[in-house]
Amino acid sequence: QINLLVLTVATQETDGFRRFLRSAKHFNYTIRVLGKGETWKGGDYMSPPGGGQKVRLLKSALEDIQEENKVILFVDSYDVIFSSGPKELLKKFQQAKHRVVFSAETLIWPDRHLEDKHPHVREGKRFLGAGGFIGYAPNLKQMLSDWSGADSDSDQLFFTKIYINPEKRVNEVVLKFEDGRVRARNVLYDTLPVIVHGNGPTKLQINYLGNYIPNLWMFETGCTICNEDLRPLSGLQESEYPVVVIGIFIQQPTPFVTVFFERLLNLKYPKNRLRLFIYNQEYHHEPHVRTFLEYHESEYQGVKLIGPEEDIDPETSRDIGFDMCREDIDCVYFFSIDVDVVLKNRDTLRILIELNKPFIAPMMSKPGRLWTNFWGALSADGYYARSEDYVDIVQGRRVGLWNVPYVSNIFLIKADTLRTDLKDPDLFESETLDPDMAFCSKVRDKGVFMFVTNMHTFGRVLSTENYQTNHLHNDLWQIFENPVEWEERYIHENYSKVLKDGLIEMPCPDVYWFPVFTDVACKHLIEEMEHFGQWSGGGNVDKRIQGGYENVPTIDIHMNQVGYDKEWHKFLLDYVAPVTEKMYPGYFTRAQFDLAFVVRYKPDEQPALSPHHDASTFTINIALNQVGVDYQVSENMTLLYIKKVSYLKYIL
Repeated sequence: QINLLVLTVATQETDGFRRFLRSAKHFNYTIRVLGKGETWKGGDYMSPPGGGQKVRLLKSALEDIQEENKVILFVDSYDVIFSSGPKELLKKFQQAKHRVVFSAETLIWPDRHLEDKHPHVREGKRFLGAGGFIGYAPNLKQMLSDWSGADSDSDQLFFTKIYINPEKRVNEVVLKFEDGRVRARNVLYDTLPVIVHGNGPTKLQINYLGNYIPNLWMFETGCTICNEDLRPLSGLQESEYPVVVIGIFIQQPTPFVTVFFERLLNLKYPKNRLRLFIYNQEYHHEPHVRTFLEYHESEYQGVKLIGPEEDIDPETSRDIGFDMCREDIDCVYFFSIDVDVVLKNRDTLRILIELNKPFIAPMMSKPGRLWTNFWGALSADGYYARSEDYVDIVQGRRVGLWNVPYVSNIFLIKADTLRTDLKDPDLFESETLDPDMAFCSKVRDKGVFMFVTNMHTFGRVLSTENYQTNHLHNDLWQIFENPVEWEERYIHENYSKVLKDGLIEMPCPDVYWFPVFTDVACKHLIEEMEHFGQWSGGGNVDKRIQGGYENVPTIDIHMNQVGYDKEWHKFLLDYVAPVTEKMYPGYFTRAQFDLAFVVRYKPDEQPALSPHHDASTFTINIALNQVGVDYQVSENMTLLYIKKVSYLKYIL
């Protein structure tokens, strides 16, 4: 029988404490927790020296232990994980051939003036660390017999003075994957630690290691704990679903805001269990917000709107959103979403709730890039650093739940966490950090784990850097910045079948019909041209073209007049050229064009226009009309006509 007892102090049940217990249970350690329910008075690593409360509690607990050969391991719990079992721990303790063994550190703390009094060592670290030590019970009792300090006194200074008294003396870690097991490996000393302690600033490293140790994630099994402690929603009546306050934040001009609200509306969650907090800083987006609320506000349990006229800064708005949940006794979760999030997965909210974490975010990315809404590590100055596993997580080679130091754009927080650990105001305020970084820093300092999950595909984040608002339908210009979103909005759902299944009709030789635009694309192009309004007169004299003479005049607007010629060329390259090359194997086109324009036809508006031959070599006609609505539009007019590519003409 292993005669080992692990003692630890935990006045609160934090995420770190639960992680510690999970690792101890995995290896069958016997644990006794001291200080449950007490108010912590021992300070923290960011404050002046403290920790005396731990010494008092340990000294009291040792008084009840009478066995001479009982081995006591005393460790912190919030920032410690076990990576191996009691047998290996005791073996290494006995190999040390000492009655009491402390962990060692590189830095001296809290009194650097004692450095010269520390004995020099041939290898390893020189200074004592108080985060963990092991020894026989009688020797530990003797060591603590002189303690009479206050709870706020320094435990490390007390133990250091014992160590440097000759009469009383008693990011080097990486993951090592083995068959069916994962451990921590100290690369400096080439050892396999039994206990891994990440104290002070190294707590981020212990969070990273804690994603894997002990055997939480392995290549053979993947995530082993992702289905534990879940909160299933299936089987609940709608009235039993937890109430969620959804915070929507519009802080800059953003493309596809209308689509954002459409996706919000389509979330698979009872709307009568949702309350909306909408913060809009942009006058440009007021019509989008107003239209959404006009048609759908009554479907939700409640709505609070802060508009640009109220002149509230973004940091304060997020605190107000949190307060809306904190102060509502029915609120169970706060779901924060920035408007640049493309929430593709309609089950996102349900998935996050069922994972049952105090703080969790869905992984979001930007197409074709390694950018995501989380950081795997932090640099020394608190900014982005790439963790060893970041690329594997982003690209889906490692799937699971990941404790990370930073998330942004979208996350779910339990209301209880907002009312306790994160109850402080001004969570987003800092004199040195950006609001998102300040928030994550304060969440970390409170010991709340920020998890991100990549177990499902959730969506992506839009690029907003070059978004202009000087058009009626500005999203039409997003084909370069946000091509995936542009395609989903404006390219017909059956377009892919043109290339894969040959969905092309040929009504007569060398004329091909196929779908290319959605109804929304047609509507937006028409409205954009009508909004611009500078239609040509339909005469032969046309100063817009080379030579100034139009042989077959129409009433039209050129694409370059509305600044859309580059975007149109991109559209031709991406969506028309591939069809051309499919129909004419071996033919390559750069999709160059001399003219691209939208023509307006109205009854009797152009009576002189009659059947004619164009001077162009190739012509594309795209019908933007609605079947049965616009003037003399037949059923086939909703398709695109193509005779090879180069010169363009469009019919409304």
